[in-house]
Amino acid sequence: MFDGSTYKRCKCTEPKLDDNGQPILDTNGQPKTRELGSACPLLKRRDHGTWYYYVKLPDGPGGQRRRPRKGGFLTQREAKKEAQKLWDEAQGGIDVDTKETVAQYLDRWHGKRVDLKRRTRTDYRDIIDRVFKPALGHLAVRELRDRHIQEVFQQIWDFNKVKKANREAAELASLECEAAHHAWRQAPKPRPPELREAWRQACEARKEALAKPRQDTGPGSQKKYLDCLSAALGDAVSEKLITENWAKLVVLPKYERPEALVWTDERVARWRETGEKPGPVMVWTPEQTGQFLDTAVGHPLYVMWHLMVYRALRRGEATGLPWAELDMTKGIAHVTEQLVVDSSHTVWEDTPKSRSGRRAITLDHATFSLLTAWRDVQKTQRTEWEKKHRNAPDKYGPYVDSGYTFTQPDGRPHHPKHVSQAFDRFIKRTGLPPIRLHDLRHCAASLSLAAGLSMKAIQALLGHSSYQLTADTYTSLLPQFEQAEANAPVDLVPRRNGIDKPAEHQEPAAEESAPTTATPPANTSTTASSAGAAVPAARTEEEKPQDLAPTAHASAKKKRHLRLLSSVPRGGAPDAA
Repeated sequence: MFDGSTYKRCKCTEPKLDDNGQPILDTNGQPKTRELGSACPLLKRRDHGTWYYYVKLPDGPGGQRRRPRKGGFLTQREAKKEAQKLWDEAQGGIDVDTKETVAQYLDRWHGKRVDLKRRTRTDYRDIIDRVFKPALGHLAVRELRDRHIQEVFQQIWDFNKVKKANREAAELASLECEAAHHAWRQAPKPRPPELREAWRQACEARKEALAKPRQDTGPGSQKKYLDCLSAALGDAVSEKLITENWAKLVVLPKYERPEALVWTDERVARWRETGEKPGPVMVWTPEQTGQFLDTAVGHPLYVMWHLMVYRALRRGEATGLPWAELDMTKGIAHVTEQLVVDSSHTVWEDTPKSRSGRRAITLDHATFSLLTAWRDVQKTQRTEWEKKHRNAPDKYGPYVDSGYTFTQPDGRPHHPKHVSQAFDRFIKRTGLPPIRLHDLRHCAASLSLAAGLSMKAIQALLGHSSYQLTADTYTSLLPQFEQAEANAPVDLVPRRNGIDKPAEHQEPAAEESAPTTATPPANTSTTASSAGAAVPAARTEEEKPQDLAPTAHASAKKKRHLRLLSSVPRGGAPDAA
């Protein structure tokens, strides 16, 4: 049984009296009062007052008395039950007498999490200051419950409704502004001043509508918020501050990782008609990827994009790849660091996301040739920039020997966000269906999957820590390569009135099915583009081997746009040139 007691008291008051028995007045001339507490004569009534408890705990540091107490119970039995629960928690090591608030604890927890990545620490700091401290910071850690956290997300959902209304209002204001401008432009000269004034007012209304918050806090962001708080409360349980991680009892909208979808002909036609993407994560077909690379040959970032398309580097890994981690003898890129950017556009160097992200990637012969050519272009750019600096030091600063593989003309590395923006602008100019720069990794995975690589090999290529993540993300990509598997059950069923197989799916003749060895043409060559990229010379029909056997991926091989002669001789090290 707990060591302490229960008692009853109320909030009844009586006037304060001086030594002469006269009421004591305050500055406003009103008599001061005091609570009767446990001295109230009406406490014997069952419906008067409430029950309290206090518990005697071992003294704290320095002999500080610890006597937690709490009231507001309707019956003595309820008070005893809560007192016993508090006593049991204290005996189990829980700090039941802590006065630390949620705000104080979250600050203390964030301060000790030096094990987190800098980007993660920055995100957690933002979530704590912007979401949880304003809503929960005033509560004591011991008083926090799941209903308090649930209310925070209920407010987020309610605010999402406001944001939706703001979006609709902004769209309407934009349409009205365009209509007012069109009316003013179409009016005969001299144009009526009232039309100009209507256009000006419509512009002001649109500006005001666009200034209001319009972007939803989606399920992904909500999950990120709750994960941050759950990590903090999990440590609070370990510290014996609370008995349960209340964040685990909170219910959120179901979050599903976006599924990667392929830009099929039907989806491309729909996009051109409506301008809407089928999903947030889209992947090009091999033909679309080849069209992109062929068009991007003259772009300054072509070599970087080519590396991302075929070897699946992340944006930060590509921009932060140093020459020191490129083995140009064996043709291997060691991914050991990356450039990271936060919401304030600050850039810093960091290690990859996980241990599996630190990996060694073997370069294909095309990428190796491009990097070899790019190294020569980078040296030329340095010579030209240093010459400009000598001639005009006020206009051109000194060359920065950053050591990165992909740099600007002055030697500084590319800002990761600028690379994404350049990619988006280039895609709009080409007219290709839109994807994100990060989706080039999905293109690399889909190409590897179509080429017959195992899911385990694709996991290693991408640097995923989980095989399940790789399998769940990419098993649905490029279904056209599974046509043979889809036709197999149909071929097993004998039919008198069946449907003939299309010509492109007919089995090759027996005499044509024997594989032969194809010899690559000797006159395949590469040239250097204006951006320093090696541009492959296309094969003519006469140069194509005629004795190659048809395979399951013959159509994909015929449309492959890169035919570079490997710079690595079969017998050993690559050519120094």
